[in-house]
Amino acid sequence: MNESLTDRDASTHTLAAELRTVLGRLARRLRETSDLGDITSSQKSVLSRLENGPATKSDLARAESISPQSMGVIITSLEAAGLVIGSPDETDGRKTLYLLSGTAMERYSSGRLAKDDWLFRAIAEQLSANEERLLEECLPLLRRLAQGL
Repeated sequence: MNESLTDRDASTHTLAAELRTVLGRLARRLRETSDLGDITSSQKSVLSRLENGPATKSDLARAESISPQSMGVIITSLEAAGLVIGSPDETDGRKTLYLLSGTAMERYSSGRLAKDDWLFRAIAEQLSANEERLLEECLPLLRRLAQGL
């Protein structure tokens, strides 16, 4: 009994490594189709958070687990790139709410469409109908893994 657990553990380690590698490659291919320009992963993360709605610098810093000063550097660079706009908070004038600019929203929209189109074509051209169904059947498992433990 102990030996089969060890065999399963080894198999699970191999599966985890392969899944990480394959998903990493897929994520890189999808990123290559994005039109967000030359921005850092930290900047992309902040833009993704702002896609859900406006936020203060403090809120963003807390969400990213970094200091407000570090977030200030990121926000300043995003504002300079024309991707983020700051405006006074209507309920508390001491705070500034940051939101995506029209340029950023357009880039996100076109980038998302480009990614969806690339993935659609890849599935349609490289997978059989049976393989496509198998991939679809895996989605609930991948969702559970993505939600965390």
